Parts: sequence; C-alpha cells; structure tokens
Amino acid sequence: MKAVIQRFVAMLLLVIPGLMATYGFLAMKDAWFAQFEVSGGSGSILWWKLLLGIVLFGLGVAFIGGWIFFRDRKRNYVAPRFRQKRKKRQTPE
Repeated sequence: MKAVIQRFVAMLLLVIPGLMATYGFLAMKDAWFAQFEVSGGSGSILWWKLLLGIVLFGLGVAFIGGWIFFRDRKRNYVAPRFRQKRKKRQTPE
C-alpha cells in the first residue's frame, strides 16, 4: 500500500507542474489574441494575464526539465560536460 501512495505522490509531482505550464501557455495565448478580438475587445494586450502566463509556463517547464535532467544525470544518459564531477582521491605521500 505504501508503494502505491508513493507512486501517486510522484505522479502528482509531475502532473501539477505540467498543468501549470499548460495553463500558462493558454493564458499567454488568450492575452495575446484578446487584442485582435473584433466584438468588444479592448484593443490592447492584457499585460497581467500575459505576465502570469509567462511565470506559470516558465516555472512548469523549468521544473519538468530539471527533473528530467537530474534523472538522466543519475542514469548517466547526459553528455560528458554535464556529468557530475568526481572528487580525486587523496593519495598518501
């Protein structure tokens, strides 16, 4: 039972940032295209909605990208320049 709950929490840790990024993208799209609306549109960009969308999209994508990067680093799937630096062992003199 404990493993099922752990997997559910792990899934939520990826789904929530994904939903944030999705909502951020949709908010940016809505803010941008609101200026082109013919019927009763304000004729200007909704800056608060655009900034909220940028922040949510950036945070969601950064979290998921960081999670994938550190998972791949742990499994040694990354390029040599991204691999963790190993400490040199001290040799007794």
